[in-house]
Amino acid sequence: MLQKRITRFLRSYFLFIIAGVLIVGLFAYSYYSDFSFEEFITNLWENHLEDWGYLILFVWSLIEGELGLVFAGLAVHDGKMHFIPTIIIAGTAASIADQFYFYIGRFNRRGIQDKLSSQRRKFALASRLLQKYGWSIIFIQRFLYGMRTILPMSIGATRYSAIKFCIINLISSWIWASIAVGLTWYFGTEIFGIIDWFADNPFILIGIAVCFILGGWWLFHTQTQKKERK
Repeated sequence: MLQKRITRFLRSYFLFIIAGVLIVGLFAYSYYSDFSFEEFITNLWENHLEDWGYLILFVWSLIEGELGLVFAGLAVHDGKMHFIPTIIIAGTAASIADQFYFYIGRFNRRGIQDKLSSQRRKFALASRLLQKYGWSIIFIQRFLYGMRTILPMSIGATRYSAIKFCIINLISSWIWASIAVGLTWYFGTEIFGIIDWFADNPFILIGIAVCFILGGWWLFHTQTQKKERK
């Protein structure tokens, strides 16, 4: 019985365990060896960002959202990247990702409904929002955290024009990128000051990272318990 519980725990929280081990291991290795994580990041930032920054931003924006834009905004503030190309590349990549989800909904409606049965409430909400607000919900969907995947797939499952969705979503993605990059660029000095403070106090950063991991574990655990009760 105990072995089964341990196995179930390891399977359920595998990603959180791996993340915690990697973070602690990285800082421990940096502390007890000649390797300096700070120098490694500084070298990448100063010597390679201008060559690979836009490509990294494009790939990152295909997968993730605001965090990549924060780093891009800091790079713009530091003169490593330019404002307009950064916005266009990040917004375009994010729009491509949304279009991909749109076509998943368009060509595999039954499949996603079966595989994402736990998300039926969000699909129903997305359909109601589209019927009530029309194109405006497409425009603001990039700002609705937690609905960025469901909304494009839900809209794709309807007969809504793919061309209209592409145009509206692309404009929205550019505006979303300009806001995130612009704010980070404007407050860049303050953000760099916070980063320098954490660099001087690495153990506080480790503590915060551990708290985030534990918080993510707790959220995942509570959501899993709710689904099991249903």
